[in-house]
Amino acid sequence: MRKYMHPRVTRPRRQPRLRLHTLLLVIGILAGGLSLVGAPAQAEEEQTNTISGFLRNSAEDNAPVPGVEINVTAPDGSEHVGTSDEEGRFEIEVPGEGGEYSVTINQDTLPEGVTLRDQSKSELTRTLNPGQSAVFLFPIGPDTRDVATKWDRVPQLIYNGLLFGLIIAMASLGLSMIFGTTGLTNFAHGELVTFGALVAFFFNSTLGMPFVVAAVLAVLLGLVFGWVQDTGLWRPLRRRGTGLIAMMIVSIGLQFLLRNLFQYFTGGRTQNYNDYVTPSGYDVAGINVTTRDMVMAAVSVVAIVGVTLALNRTRLGRATRAVADNPALASSTGINVDRVISLVWVVGTALAALAGVFLGFSLGVTFQMGQLVLLLLFAAVCVGGLGSVWGALVGSLIIGVLIELSTLVIPSDLKNAGAMLLLIVILLVRPQGLLGRRERIG
Repeated sequence: MRKYMHPRVTRPRRQPRLRLHTLLLVIGILAGGLSLVGAPAQAEEEQTNTISGFLRNSAEDNAPVPGVEINVTAPDGSEHVGTSDEEGRFEIEVPGEGGEYSVTINQDTLPEGVTLRDQSKSELTRTLNPGQSAVFLFPIGPDTRDVATKWDRVPQLIYNGLLFGLIIAMASLGLSMIFGTTGLTNFAHGELVTFGALVAFFFNSTLGMPFVVAAVLAVLLGLVFGWVQDTGLWRPLRRRGTGLIAMMIVSIGLQFLLRNLFQYFTGGRTQNYNDYVTPSGYDVAGINVTTRDMVMAAVSVVAIVGVTLALNRTRLGRATRAVADNPALASSTGINVDRVISLVWVVGTALAALAGVFLGFSLGVTFQMGQLVLLLLFAAVCVGGLGSVWGALVGSLIIGVLIELSTLVIPSDLKNAGAMLLLIVILLVRPQGLLGRRERIG
């Protein structure tokens, strides 16, 4: 029987791998040695701070001042000197590791007749980090800057206040008309302002329509929204004989409902229109005026005067005033009271929507626009006189100018507080308002 022979197994030699390991070890040692040799050189590399600046003489139309000596004292006490060149620039390299540097201008080297603006600021100090550059300025000559005082802002603030007053006057006029004909204090009127801004933003920014077209569509939809409100909510409540207090509470609920709907659809963000957001202005007697503002003011005046003339000159306007004076007597003379009140709701909502379109430029398009202006609308109506058309206009202008001028003495975030203070004073001194009629109650 043949004996099974195991094949001979040859094991690989380890000598080449050993040589490779040895070679890598030598390379690592050499690399480490080189890094150790280079480390001191890198550590010994010197940091440098750069001191620079410009010398200009405001008395000679900011002409450069050359040949002026600048002395720099480093943190270690070493002195370094530089001189301004023909362009008035100086630049001094100071070795060091950072710290407090003192820079002094040698006033003896200034040209004859040229002096520092503030003699006490001939030496400037600053703490610098290693390798940091710094610019030091030594003002030379008189201060020619035109520094405006707060009283110089008065004309611009009055202009802004009148413009804002004209815009909110449209919304106040609608609020006053609704109160005059129905006796309802509508707390949801601010949301009608928001409605106009959001609709205009939707057509202008979302659908890409021109702003003028978007504004017209917003007003038209405001007309429809006013009719839907009265037909679907307020007229049924009136026919049921719902009291004014209960209807006022319903308006508060409608206010929160509309505001939350607006927040749901807009996401709570503040948006801007695509057009006329940053118009170029021109100076008129120190007042910055823009064409956009002039157009908004003109449209507001036309809308207010048009509604006022319609109330005084047209048959429907006289019927509206009759309903406002005595609804029962107006109904007995053949006037359709429900039709008149529906018309008032339609016109009042359209005016509020137009005001919201214009307020979108100054306040931004946001779901809480109505919340921001509602108290101002109430203040304007109460100051001018409840139920008075011209009172709404006068009160709005007074409120607009007052809140703008109040920023001279209080922060702008608190400017609406002035309107509330005026409202309290008017209610204490003249409850019927400036142009309102004194009426006996009870």
